Amino acid sequence: MIHVFTLNSINICLDVNSGSIHILDDIAKEILVRAKEKEDLPKIIEQLSNKYDNELLEQALEEINGLINDNTLFTLDFDKNKFINKKIKKINMKAMCLHIAHDCNLRCKYCFAEKGSYGGKRSLMSYDVAKRAIDYLLANSGSKKNLEVDFFGGEPLLNFDVIKQVVAYTKEQEKQYNKEVHFTITTNGTILNDEIEQFINKYMDNIVLSLDGRKSVNDNVRVYPSNEGSYDKIVGNIQKIVANRNGKSYFIRGTYTRDNLDFYNDVLHIYQDLGLKEISIEPVSGGEFELNDEEIQKAIEEYEKFAILYAEQSDYKFYHFNISLYNSPCIFKRVAACGAGFEYMAISPEGKIYACHQFVGEDKFLLGNVDEGITNMELVNMFANSNVFTKDKCSDCFAKYFCSGGCHANSYYTNGDINIPNDSACILQKKRIECAIMIEAKRAINRSNNE
Repeated sequence: MIHVFTLNSINICLDVNSGSIHILDDIAKEILVRAKEKEDLPKIIEQLSNKYDNELLEQALEEINGLINDNTLFTLDFDKNKFINKKIKKINMKAMCLHIAHDCNLRCKYCFAEKGSYGGKRSLMSYDVAKRAIDYLLANSGSKKNLEVDFFGGEPLLNFDVIKQVVAYTKEQEKQYNKEVHFTITTNGTILNDEIEQFINKYMDNIVLSLDGRKSVNDNVRVYPSNEGSYDKIVGNIQKIVANRNGKSYFIRGTYTRDNLDFYNDVLHIYQDLGLKEISIEPVSGGEFELNDEEIQKAIEEYEKFAILYAEQSDYKFYHFNISLYNSPCIFKRVAACGAGFEYMAISPEGKIYACHQFVGEDKFLLGNVDEGITNMELVNMFANSNVFTKDKCSDCFAKYFCSGGCHANSYYTNGDINIPNDSACILQKKRIECAIMIEAKRAINRSNNE
């Protein structure tokens, strides 16, 4: 399968199965646009003989055949049987999301977690529950040496004392298991202080800091219960903690809605005005702010405009445009993505185990608990067998090995089935992937021109 498109006046062909990227002239583009498979090429050359000089057509065909012979064009798809109908008998975890706080001091209007409560009683995870969760992760991680623990909420820093205890306990226990646990925390940044900052910068391998961009944009949706905006409180705290990271990872995580479809300006504000260089602005998912078809089209236009400008710089990172084209993840990751429900799981404050952080509170996706472990292996295997080969919409999609079939939760909450991807999310994802490929192509052209 191939995908041919033009963006920023660059003709590009993606060979879907190999991941190879080819920059095309106009003749090669027209040939490949018409070609469903390599067997079509002689017929297409004949059809174009009245439009182009035969010598030029033969030259283009020779180059295309060279790519086919190099196995970088019209390559065969993977053996589906390797990825479907597998049975997991023993849990082999790599990552755990600790819902350390089902409470939040903000009331963000688009929050998927019911303003931090996840539709239930506001609560904080006890150290005892968190300790048993860590024990379960370490004991059920098999041969995996590097593990991940994410502190999540609500606002996890409302339970800072337990976070400190969990980190100390994990550091003790990981040695006994010959593991290395990496910590991440997602925070709205409003209650950071010197003590918390020093702890986070010492122990957290990554921080996700929530900010939507410009003050007017952020304060339209990221508000306190009083409806007061959070921007002024957040910005100084974020700048201070990032300045003291000493090269450790962080990124600014924002959300755009129909009210800021010019989200490129929010990225520029975060980068140029605030001096923060690791940025992700995601489309809103669900609720009253969900984008309609017209707004999705405006978002696509914004991505294209943004990408053309982004291709000329390299001083900050926009995560949607930084896909790996040269060192791609292994094929299992390209097919099955995040590992939710069988490698990655989330723990509620009371110790229930769910397939991922977005499924917490949904009984349908309850896997077990930290005392008994996983009791619903049928559900585990359902997730383990959900991939691009089990999703009909993915079969003919050029983006399938970049997005790996999309987010299970997004699929379920829009279509009631983890194997039916969300159409709106797919449209935006495909455009982001085209933009990311174009950026790499443009930079390759620029490098060649400067040699």
